[in-house]
Amino acid sequence: MKMKYLSTAVCCISAFFAHAEVIEVATFTLNNGVSYEEFVPLDKAVEVEHVSKQPGFISRESAKGENGEWLVIVHWESTEDAQASMDSFMTADAAKGFMAKVDASTMIMKRYEK
Repeated sequence: MKMKYLSTAVCCISAFFAHAEVIEVATFTLNNGVSYEEFVPLDKAVEVEHVSKQPGFISRESAKGENGEWLVIVHWESTEDAQASMDSFMTADAAKGFMAKVDASTMIMKRYEK
């Protein structure tokens, strides 16, 4: 009887890790002279027009920090989904205005699996 439970547990754990959620965290600083109020609609446009339409998208949130700092957290179904979105990001129309206001040299992006 114990073997049946072990087999079920292994199956459930395998299924969980096969669909592990990925959390993508990006931080960056806005270009000098760019206000948070100016950047918020560009950030929202990137979310609505591009990121949220990508396969595997779960959710996205962003927040301002101090001195022009910005944080973006995106949840994906898989690492492959996150990478595919990143690969298409720079050619997305919504990304052009967004990236024009960001100091790209300050951008740091990391991914974590649940």
